[in-house]
Amino acid sequence: MEKLATFAGGCFWCMVKPFDEQPGIISVISGYTGGHKENPTYEEVCRETTGHYEAVQITYDPEIFSYEKLLSVYWQQIDPTDPGGQFYDRGQSYETAIFYHDEEQRVLAEQSKLELAQSGRFSKPIATKILPAKEFYAAEDYHQQFYKKNPVRYGRYSEGSGRTAFIKKAWGNDQ
Repeated sequence: MEKLATFAGGCFWCMVKPFDEQPGIISVISGYTGGHKENPTYEEVCRETTGHYEAVQITYDPEIFSYEKLLSVYWQQIDPTDPGGQFYDRGQSYETAIFYHDEEQRVLAEQSKLELAQSGRFSKPIATKILPAKEFYAAEDYHQQFYKKNPVRYGRYSEGSGRTAFIKKAWGNDQ
């Protein structure tokens, strides 16, 4: 049975590749969620007038790729201690959040956040929010699978924003 997981981790371009093409992952869609405007555009979300986050919505088979594993991958893509955005992308639309679709996801998300906070990996508090899932709006086509469509630009963005260096330093791996 397929399930949904929704994560905001700053620029959605960088949140697709870590989940995409994993066993049990059916699709990863870039989009907008958490706000009040129906069918927002990228420009509207960037203007910070919609309340939406840039996010990815993942359709997955929990028998093959568990929600706990999704959470683990998610935490390793972000700076969970930054309350004002991610890397050089600033503002509410680039903040981190886990959007839970049911009570089990809420409990698992809260548990994983607590475990990360208690791990000693970060000296600052974990700022990532855990929120109920709201309507998800797919982003414009040119944002979908950006890392495949524009690999050079994607690589420059990931490096230039500081994301790649942060992940390597914090987790000892590449994204």
